[in-house]
Amino acid sequence: MTDTPTKDPTSTTKEPGTGRSKKRRTSAEDKELLSEIMMSLGIGEQGTPVPQETPNRKIEELVAGLPALSPRDMNEKLQQLGYRGQERARRAVTLMAYRHVSRLRWLFLDKRNENEIGGKQNLLLLGPTGSGKTFLIESLFGSILKLPTVIVDVTPFSETGYVGQDPNNILTRLYHVADRDPELTQVGIIALDEFDKLASNQNNAVFAGAGTTKDITGMGVQRELLKMLEAADVTAPVEMTHSSYVETVTINTRNIAFIGIGAFSGFAGIVNRFRAGKVAGFFSSAAEKRRFDETAIAVDLDPEEVENVAYFQTYGFLPELIARFHRVVPFAPLDRPVLREILLDNFLKKAIAEFRLENIELVVPDEVVDHLVSAAVKRETGARGLNTFLFTFLEEQAYSWFGSGVEKTVELFMEGERIRSRAV
Repeated sequence: MTDTPTKDPTSTTKEPGTGRSKKRRTSAEDKELLSEIMMSLGIGEQGTPVPQETPNRKIEELVAGLPALSPRDMNEKLQQLGYRGQERARRAVTLMAYRHVSRLRWLFLDKRNENEIGGKQNLLLLGPTGSGKTFLIESLFGSILKLPTVIVDVTPFSETGYVGQDPNNILTRLYHVADRDPELTQVGIIALDEFDKLASNQNNAVFAGAGTTKDITGMGVQRELLKMLEAADVTAPVEMTHSSYVETVTINTRNIAFIGIGAFSGFAGIVNRFRAGKVAGFFSSAAEKRRFDETAIAVDLDPEEVENVAYFQTYGFLPELIARFHRVVPFAPLDRPVLREILLDNFLKKAIAEFRLENIELVVPDEVVDHLVSAAVKRETGARGLNTFLFTFLEEQAYSWFGSGVEKTVELFMEGERIRSRAV
């Protein structure tokens, strides 16, 4: 009786029709292949999911490291950074910041359901130039809370298509500030500076070519921002480019807080027209008596005077876009005492320090300080104009003596109604 030969598991066989040898896989190799397939499907050996790294780990680390500050604490920190004035606006913004941080903690550390804690808060800051709107956001969210924060000038986005940038590039800016990490991008702050420039110039006509050609009304960008300000998965390019062939990343905006910033020049004129009876407003009889100088740049609006969405529609905004901002915060023009404090504590102190590094003593008497403040009030440029005015009068002496190594004393003085400088 002939024994049947035992097949070697590693033996080879002929492939039909080819005459080529094909090596059999061993049982160990089969097991390894099966294991690889199961791992790719996220299944362990016993049919259990393979442990994966928590997708929100980086967010948790960021949120856990945020400073535990109350709104009052934030206000004090702002004061320490040199922020002056705007007590009413500061209360509103610091409270929003506190609620935003608390919401992130509840979501990512306490693992609470979003339905329990509500949605994010977006703000619209409205006020004259130089009143501290942008500086407040930079200081609070960027310097104090250290959240991924970007301030984007939206002027280039006012025309889309062949001209301007895709509004989704706004998220690209935040993506880069967040170290190109999609997770951290999704809990950042986006400030839309010059937001009022997106208005359709009080033209409510719908442009048929919006999104395909030059968006002359600004409505195309406003529509793009609608979903972004709410909660949406937005595909953004990873680089700032006009090319369609670029790598993209998907960013969810559910936890990104948006802050619109704008001077809204001419807004007071719209309020006047509503109060004149052309359109019904929501004001008491006492408030209706107050009218604004429509030629003034620096106008102080009350909170109830910026709550009527119809005003913004007349200005040139989609009502549903303004409704995405949960609070409109008016900023008042800075008065003389606040401007003087800003000039002394911020700009002048820095100028003195810079001149001292050049071995130059800078002397600016009180009468010059008062004149600079008066000029800023007259020109309605706010705090932004103070530094410009100051260095305008220091420029000649700085040009002459900076880098010379010569010890000097530079003094500003009044000659009649004009500020002069001299070096001794």
